[in-house]
Amino acid sequence: MTKFPTERAEAAGADGPALSAGEFREISRMAYEYAGLDLGENKTQLVLARLGKKLREMQIPTFSEYCRRVREDRTGESMVAMIDALTTNHTSFLREGAHFDFLSRVVLPELAGRTQVAIWSAACSTGEEPYSIVFTALEAMGLDGMRKLRVLATDISTKALGKAAQAVYPMERMKGMRQDWMSRYLMRGTGRWEGHCQVKKKVRDLVEFRRQNLMESFSHLGPFQVIFCRNVMIYFDRETQQDLVRRLAGRLEPGGYLFTGHAESLNGLDQPLQYVQPATYRKAGEGGAERRRKTV
Repeated sequence: MTKFPTERAEAAGADGPALSAGEFREISRMAYEYAGLDLGENKTQLVLARLGKKLREMQIPTFSEYCRRVREDRTGESMVAMIDALTTNHTSFLREGAHFDFLSRVVLPELAGRTQVAIWSAACSTGEEPYSIVFTALEAMGLDGMRKLRVLATDISTKALGKAAQAVYPMERMKGMRQDWMSRYLMRGTGRWEGHCQVKKKVRDLVEFRRQNLMESFSHLGPFQVIFCRNVMIYFDRETQQDLVRRLAGRLEPGGYLFTGHAESLNGLDQPLQYVQPATYRKAGEGGAERRRKTV
């Protein structure tokens, strides 16, 4: 059980209100119930820094008043904004490149005979992951990729999804990307957009962006041959991780793959997927054992 500071403990910001133990406990409860975030007592300073900034921007005098406003906002946007502030939307193109190599070298050739290839980028943040999936798939599948590929990209943050749909990124985010991919899939900005690039429309059209809280039911989605759910489970406790992995497995086709973040081992979780390689798991299915022996 998580231990919280005593009621007398407070953390104070440089130019903002103090965060009492009771206020921290209330924020932790709200974040856990809504988004599965596990805010241990070591996150007090993080909460103070990130939400304290919001309080100053909104000119709210206390964290208690902020919590009240979040609870009473029937649109849910205030809760989403709070979760967005507490989590880090850090990502990059082709992040954890071994996954994209495995997707190109093993997974997509297995799916060559399929009429549709369905991939879900869960917790897609600002879009670098789903666009990297499309780049990789088009390289591996050629023109077939334009006809067959369907990528669903979801996130809890409406702000991140807005940036993802716009698909405009500073050039420094493209470090390490092959030059031929740059010319094939990206447009360089000019004028006020100098130093930026935008993903070409033909690529953007292959991705559907949709808001989805992973703590809520997603049984209406899929099924998928591949699911990317990376670097979001680090925010969850083990019970929440186990429940999420089981539900993700339920949206995979037999023989389908789940990619997790490299800091998100499924060791010790009671879940139905089988280990393939680091941060790569597979759902058993007809012929799956034989294919698995060939791909490990």
